[in-house]
Amino acid sequence: MADNDPKTPQELSDFADNLLKKLQDKFQALSDQLTQRMEEMGSNIDELQKDVSDLMTQAGIENADEVMH
Repeated sequence: MADNDPKTPQELSDFADNLLKKLQDKFQALSDQLTQRMEEMGSNIDELQKDVSDLMTQAGIENADEVMH
């Protein structure tokens, strides 16, 4: 065993609690980052749909909104 390995049940419990807390924090950070990226992607898709609809309208295509759905 290494010198910093838990030696008592309490040390092992504290080590496990600390490890789980670190994993939970990392998971939450990744989850938050993923949520933010998904929201950005949704916003970009909405903007792209609007731009395509505007281009279709400028090109004289009738019912551009119906074509987009």
